[in-house]
Amino acid sequence: MPHYDRTRRPALPLRARPRLRTMLSGLALSLALALASCGWGDAGEGAAEPPPLAGAAIGGDFTLINSEGQTVRWADFAGQWRIVYFGYTFCPDVCPVDAQAIGQGLTLFAKEAPDRAEQVTPIFITIDPERDTPQAVGEFVANFHPRMVGLTGTEEQVAQAADAFVVYHEKGAESAGGGYLMEHSNAAMLFDPDGNPVALLPTNEGAAAVAEELAKWVR
Repeated sequence: MPHYDRTRRPALPLRARPRLRTMLSGLALSLALALASCGWGDAGEGAAEPPPLAGAAIGGDFTLINSEGQTVRWADFAGQWRIVYFGYTFCPDVCPVDAQAIGQGLTLFAKEAPDRAEQVTPIFITIDPERDTPQAVGEFVANFHPRMVGLTGTEEQVAQAADAFVVYHEKGAESAGGGYLMEHSNAAMLFDPDGNPVALLPTNEGAAAVAEELAKWVR
């Protein structure tokens, strides 16, 4: 099990996941999912089960920076299945746990279906570009999966990406020492090789559940 060393991080107090984050995440995804039901009503009884996020208004082009300082765009991942997660490296609890579930879930999936797992690229996009440098996101993602891509950018670039993926984020109040937490929605979103949204991965249920969901959709 990978261990994320946060010794270089400021000692910020842990706190429960804010209800506001969950509420806004649910509202945003509900709006996007409202579109997902369109177009499937005429499917025959023998039709394959449609992806939960089929037709949802989630995802879109972005221009960000990877851990090597190189410009990366959404189009650069064309032809690959993608797991997209927005978080930040200073996150004291939720982000590392979710990233670990994603990384371990993909590893479990690879044991059962190595060829299909090779088609999947996990992507971690920071919502805290003020502190998350290319080096910081690179060090963070390296703890969870060798193929996980860490992305950052300017405030404007990150905001544009978050808007495209219906991700709520807001900087919290600063402590006396200058530290702060970020409010944000935390959804691990699976996209197909054409960049279409497919499903949400159940990171809250652990790696095995993530692997099972990947096996269901990645073909």
